[in-house]
Amino acid sequence: MRGLRGPREPVYSTLVGSARTLSRVQGLKVTRHGTQNVPRAGGVILAANHTGYLDFAQVGLTARTAGRSVRFLMKAELERNRVVAFLMRHCGAIGVDRTHGAAAYARAVAALRAGECVCIYPEATISRSFEIKELKSGAARMALEAQVPIVPVAIWGEQRLWSKGVPRALGRHHVPVHVVVGAPLGPEGSPDELTARLRTVMEDALAQAQAGYEHPPGAPWVPARLGGGAPTPEEAAVIEATVRARRGSGGEQAGPL
Repeated sequence: MRGLRGPREPVYSTLVGSARTLSRVQGLKVTRHGTQNVPRAGGVILAANHTGYLDFAQVGLTARTAGRSVRFLMKAELERNRVVAFLMRHCGAIGVDRTHGAAAYARAVAALRAGECVCIYPEATISRSFEIKELKSGAARMALEAQVPIVPVAIWGEQRLWSKGVPRALGRHHVPVHVVVGAPLGPEGSPDELTARLRTVMEDALAQAQAGYEHPPGAPWVPARLGGGAPTPEEAAVIEATVRARRGSGGEQAGPL
């Protein structure tokens, strides 16, 4: 069945190798904690925070430590680029229509029931405040319907390379990147209850990732709560509302997932 086709290993493995090479070229100092929490088999949702355009690479590399290939939920409009469309198709990515997510939701649930590892960003879009935003309920609903665990993943430091409101810095900078994988959440309770639990454990994992990390005062990639120059969550919400209004209905949200 074409809709259930997961990552094709030759292309996916090449992409993973490229991500590793890019990390080495950039001199990233990546530390990972809790990787044993990624199940080595069976359906599982990786719920990651979203602070930058490149954090998906760290999700993929982290899952690879458990021998897993990840199916990412990605904005469907990215398929307009022929190269990206090729990679999405051969890496098993699931395109999400930002206004009608039912088809993507069904494909993701089917993949989870088939024992695959699916990554979803419950915040739906990059957090301009670099704090955990209000979460969409899609991850919880998928977990409950497919009866699979949700594993929270927090990535910190990657936003320094390329994110909203942060100057792009893709050269060799020796940036430290902390990845924390939390304990799995079982598929229990209502979607709202599970979503609330997920937000709590994601915030805990992010706090662990931030612990011991140097946060220069006023830096644009540092949350206001930690003395940085990023907008507060309230200010970020105003900015996002303005962007949505400018772009029209739907804005930059990734649909109901």
